[in-house]
Amino acid sequence: DDLRYSRVKPDIKHHSNAVIFCIMDTSGSMDMTKKYLARSFYFLLYRFVLTRYQNVEVVFISHHTEAKEVTEEEFFHRGESCGTKISSGYKKALEIIESRYHPTLWNIYAFHCSDGDNFDDDNKEAIRQAEELVKVANLFGYGEIKPFSAYSWSSMMELYKQIQADNFVTIQIHEKQDLWPAFRAFLSKERERQ
Repeated sequence: DDLRYSRVKPDIKHHSNAVIFCIMDTSGSMDMTKKYLARSFYFLLYRFVLTRYQNVEVVFISHHTEAKEVTEEEFFHRGESCGTKISSGYKKALEIIESRYHPTLWNIYAFHCSDGDNFDDDNKEAIRQAEELVKVANLFGYGEIKPFSAYSWSSMMELYKQIQADNFVTIQIHEKQDLWPAFRAFLSKERERQ
């Protein structure tokens, strides 16, 4: 007569978990100067996310024509001598999100550093995969690293203009002094998960 039933309802705190996907082109054209600039940007992003979330994880994905999850050491110090398929990095991030970081439980930040080189036959697929990543991320960015002293003949910046999303931003980094303005531009697009 006085028996009551209650059920446990999970209390999801949207601001407690965050994951940062650091995606980087590690093909032969990404030299140590470019990797240094990328590492400096990733450090700023990591410090920012740490101030906002209790539990922060970092996933490092390196890619050339194929992508793989790697350690931090491998991410910044190993290179490959083959070409670049940017879509492979985005596909790997999406696979990892699906298996370990569901967007209802994790705030997802993804950032990709490259010098802009990509196989022409991969450009459409790279845009398609980027659009998928935008759908699940709080914030997704592409940083093109082109030191003034480096010769580079291609760029993805023009192609990424096709992506019309409030939480997607492209930035260009030429030198160390560009890091802070680029970081501020990146964060200006942050979208809170509903």
